[in-house]
Amino acid sequence: MTIFLLDSFNLIFRAYHGMPELTRSDGFPTGMLHGWLRTLWNLEDQFGPDQMIAVMDSGADDREAIHSEYKANRGETPEAINQQLPWLEKLTVSLGIPLVELKGAEADDLIGVVAQAYLKENHQVVIVSADKDLGQLIVPGIQQLYPPPTANPRLGWRTMDSDAIEKKFMVRPDQIADYLALIGDTSDNIDGIPGVGPKTAAKWLNSYGNLENIIQNSGRLKPPRFQQIVTDSRELLVRNQKLTRLNLDLDVPLPAVPETDIEGAIEILDTLEMKKASRDLRTRVS
Repeated sequence: MTIFLLDSFNLIFRAYHGMPELTRSDGFPTGMLHGWLRTLWNLEDQFGPDQMIAVMDSGADDREAIHSEYKANRGETPEAINQQLPWLEKLTVSLGIPLVELKGAEADDLIGVVAQAYLKENHQVVIVSADKDLGQLIVPGIQQLYPPPTANPRLGWRTMDSDAIEKKFMVRPDQIADYLALIGDTSDNIDGIPGVGPKTAAKWLNSYGNLENIIQNSGRLKPPRFQQIVTDSRELLVRNQKLTRLNLDLDVPLPAVPETDIEGAIEILDTLEMKKASRDLRTRVS
């Protein structure tokens, strides 16, 4: 079987920002739901996965304990998203797509645990997300599917295997966490070493293999101006590595697949006055 693991909030925010401000007659927002459905149907039509699973974020307790400002730059989730989330979950389950969620855990970690569990059962796994953190999970049998970029949607969906990850980042998938620890990750509010960009980080990792060896060989680094900086930044780098490396030790049972309830899904769409989506769903199952 081919299992698609959806990084739900990554796709939800894309759906929210990619759609106009559609509303029900009473003003209740529905644009994100339209975008979410479009994403699900696009994946079904283009790739035909045997099963999709929506993985949800539910906090970042372990990383916030390490770095109190982790993701503090992101601000509050728009209220329109919060309003639509309960409906999104109901609609998704009614379409036969299970949800995976664990209080206090990030979707990235859950995706990693679930992906490896399915791989052990000899399934093919595709992680649907533009999140570069997830590149560290890519091995034979696990790929990442990047959504069409907002700035250039004509590029379409892009499948990333180990070779593609290495071409994009200049490091192997198993080096991605160390790579991000060096350069930082602005989306997660993680500061890297000032002046160390992708090319320098990749050069060091290609020479020394991992972050620990880079720190141990800081006196040999080039350009020489970074030798003392890396030595002085050891604590920062070790902290960053704890933030960027996925936690694959969580206890996450594989989800039971809910029975598809098309009439229930249509009822939800009708309640939300998503008339075209309701018609499209009827057509798809007819």
